[in-house]
Amino acid sequence: MTHARDHQRDHQRDHWPTSQPTTSQLAQRLTLAGAHLAAGVPVLIVCAVAVVAFVTGTGLSWLPLLAVGPALAAATSRPWGVLRIGVLAVALGALLSARGGAEGHEQAIVLSALVAVALASGLASAERVRRERVLAAVRSVAEAAQHALLKPVPATVGQFQVAVRYSAAAAEARIGGDLYALVATPYGVRLIVGDVRGKGLPAVSTAALVLGVFREAAYDEPDLLDVVGRIERSLARNLGPDDFVTAVVVGYPGAGHMEVVNCGHAPPLLVRDSDVLAVEPTHPAPPLGLRALSGETPTLQLLPFADGDQLLLYTDGVTEARNRSREFYPLIDRVPRHLSDEPSQTLAALHDELLSHVGGRLHDDAALLLLRKPAAVGAPALAAPRHTDGAPPDHVAVEPSYKAARLTG
Repeated sequence: MTHARDHQRDHQRDHWPTSQPTTSQLAQRLTLAGAHLAAGVPVLIVCAVAVVAFVTGTGLSWLPLLAVGPALAAATSRPWGVLRIGVLAVALGALLSARGGAEGHEQAIVLSALVAVALASGLASAERVRRERVLAAVRSVAEAAQHALLKPVPATVGQFQVAVRYSAAAAEARIGGDLYALVATPYGVRLIVGDVRGKGLPAVSTAALVLGVFREAAYDEPDLLDVVGRIERSLARNLGPDDFVTAVVVGYPGAGHMEVVNCGHAPPLLVRDSDVLAVEPTHPAPPLGLRALSGETPTLQLLPFADGDQLLLYTDGVTEARNRSREFYPLIDRVPRHLSDEPSQTLAALHDELLSHVGGRLHDDAALLLLRKPAAVGAPALAAPRHTDGAPPDHVAVEPSYKAARLTG
C-alpha cells in the first residue's frame, strides 16, 4: 500500500515542468551556496578597501570606495544586514581618516556620504524584500490556479496507464494557454488536449472555460460529438470573432476502439507494435469557436485500440519547438527512441530531449499526454463496435487515415 502511494506521488510530480528530484536538490544547494557567497562579498570589499587605505596611507583617497560594500549588499542582503555592513564601513572610515590626519570638515563629508549610502542601501533592500514577498504570493496564487485548472492526472485511469507533461512558456507564471483533462465517466474514459489562440490571462481564461464545459459535458452526454457541441456553443457565446481553440477530444467506450474528434489540432500519434502512426482526421474540422464561420462540423473517427497500444496527444508547442538551427523538434521520429511500458518514463525522456533541443527553455506552452492500455492477463479479446442497423452512423468515419513511421531500431 505504501509502495502504491509512493508511485502515485512520484507520477503526479511528472505533471509539472520541474526537473528530476536529484537535479532539483542540487540546484537548491548551489543557489543557497551562491547566496551565502554573495552575502559575504560586500564585507570582503569593505575589508579590502580598508587594508589598501591602511597600507598606502593615502588619507581619504580610498575611503569613498567603502560605500561599495553597503550598496552591493542591498542586492543580496536583508535591511539589517545592509545596515550592519554600513556601520562597519563608517567605523573603518572614521578610524582610517583619523589615522591619516584628515581635517575635520573633510572627514565629516566622507563619513556623511558613507552614512547616506548605507541608509539608502538599507531602504533599497527593504523595497527589494517587499517585492520578493509580493512575487512569492503571486507565484503561490499561480500554483493554486494551476492545480485548479490543470488537475494532476493519476497514474491509472480506468483501464489505462497515464502520464502528462506540461511546460508553460512563462515559467514564472506556471500556467498558459495549453489545456488537458482526463476523466472517467459512465460512458468510458474521456480526455481532451487543446491549445488556445493567444497567450497570457485571456488564454488562461479561455482554457478554464473549455475545461469546465468539457468536464461537465463528459459526464452528461452519451455521444462524444455532443460533448464537442456543448464546448462549441459555449465558446461561440464567450469568445471574440478572432479567437478559437484547437483541440482533440478522445473517448474510450470500452469496445476495443477509441473515438476521436479532431477540431483543427495536431494529429495524435498511435503507437502500435513497431509503428508510430499519425492519426490524421478523415474530414478536417475547424477549431472550436469557428464552426459558425466555416459551416463545417466535426466527425467521429473510430480508432481500433488493443492491449499494448499507446496514444500520444500533444500541442504545437512540442512540434514547433526550434533549435538554434531553426529546425523543428521531430516528435514522430523521436518517440520510438524513448518508448517503454511506463508512460511516465516515456514522457520524461521526451520532455528532457525537447528541452535539450531548444537549449533549455521553451518559447511556447507545450503539453504531452500519453495513454497506454496494458495487456490484460487472461482477458478475452474485445469485439469490434457494432451498431443496431449493422452500419455505422453517417457522422462516424470507420477508417481513419494514418501516416506511419517505421521503427528502424
